Amino acid sequence: MGRLFGTDGVRGVANADLTAEMALGLSVAAAHVLAEAGTFAGHRPVAVVGRDPRASGEFLEAAVVAGLASAGVDVLRVGVLPTPAVAYLTGVLGADLGVMLSASHNPMPDNGIKFFARGGHKLADELEDRIEHVYREHASGEPWDRPTGSGVGRVKEYDEGFDKYVAHLVAVLPNRLDGLKVVIDGAHGAAARVSPEAFARAGAEVVTIATEPDGLNINDGCGSTHLEGLRAAVVEHGADLGVAHDGDADRCLAVDADGNEVDGDQILSVLALGMKEAGTLRGNTVVATVMSNLGFKLAMEREGVELLQTAVGDRYVLEEMKRGGYSLGGEQSGHVIVLDHATTGDGTLTGLLLAARVAATGRSLAELAAVMERLPQVLINVRDVDKSRVASSARVAAAVAEAERELGETGRVLLRPSGTEPLVRVMVEAADLEQARTVAGRLADEVKSALG
Repeated sequence: MGRLFGTDGVRGVANADLTAEMALGLSVAAAHVLAEAGTFAGHRPVAVVGRDPRASGEFLEAAVVAGLASAGVDVLRVGVLPTPAVAYLTGVLGADLGVMLSASHNPMPDNGIKFFARGGHKLADELEDRIEHVYREHASGEPWDRPTGSGVGRVKEYDEGFDKYVAHLVAVLPNRLDGLKVVIDGAHGAAARVSPEAFARAGAEVVTIATEPDGLNINDGCGSTHLEGLRAAVVEHGADLGVAHDGDADRCLAVDADGNEVDGDQILSVLALGMKEAGTLRGNTVVATVMSNLGFKLAMEREGVELLQTAVGDRYVLEEMKRGGYSLGGEQSGHVIVLDHATTGDGTLTGLLLAARVAATGRSLAELAAVMERLPQVLINVRDVDKSRVASSARVAAAVAEAERELGETGRVLLRPSGTEPLVRVMVEAADLEQARTVAGRLADEVKSALG
């Protein structure tokens, strides 16, 4: 039986893989595990619960709230807000637990549950493992110990969350955005209201696309996984830059004035140099993953910034940042963590800080992003394979070794099972795009053959 928790919570097709019964059970299990760990000692526990606009989030939220309240946890429902907003509110309101219902960049039929510990930090792996163990125990029939009478949790709407979060975002900016025109692609997701409001309050002229969620259109041909609409809108409106979020707005990609993509590596480059200049880049270090483009590593070396690389997943970036006391980290996909102002990746904050750097320097985003040159990188997602066997397959290992010999010092190969989807990612970098495509295609075929 596979582990329920992936690199970003529990995720699957809503009402098939992720049911109301599972959402309720996991919430009760989380309450019991945190109580056992002493998190609730000496006080009545409180949880913050939010969601993205997916239709399935409505019934899953109801199940989570019911589970928590039945376990004696008071619940503050904050409604549709970004994942980082739920994390922020969990911290600032002194809550014992935060719960976000979202499948991030995944298509609409999917949904997920993500838990935050006190302070708005992601739960430790061992706590997730304990929650899963307790959930499975009780799913097999063992009854829960449930409070009655005044011991049951109470449920309240917390409508102030939107304004409190937006005010926080604007307050932490180093400078205003007056004079900038920004296009925002909200992915018809959780940032559809938050991001335009924050940019406007910070002084930018805002143009919006994909900011009318109806529960069914989240990530549908828009957002950080589909930049075509943003590129066109930036050029059409003569904007200085464009910002694209994913469904739960914990990530951000950008587009320059000419419609060219600015990915997470480039965003990290721009922010790292700005923070170094301001003296806020602690340890003179930025933390990224092994998926970062080789050009990012070369740029940081040239600019005198240390680069630490972790396994793929923003949780591993965050762990390394906390361990070393670093202030900036992130992923090529646009998860950027600025630990002085957020406990998790925050797409709206990232976009605001990027725009603030453009405003402060008077330089275009294209000019700022040119600090790094992206080497050709080809990524192929190989579906319908047994991703658990990637590390143990001798055939795959031999194919990778051969590819690495062919690329030599001018490129690299990375194979990894997705933490959130049933597939294996094959990534190849090379000085020449055609070589990268050829090697990646050959490796993908071998993975399909060996693991299919």
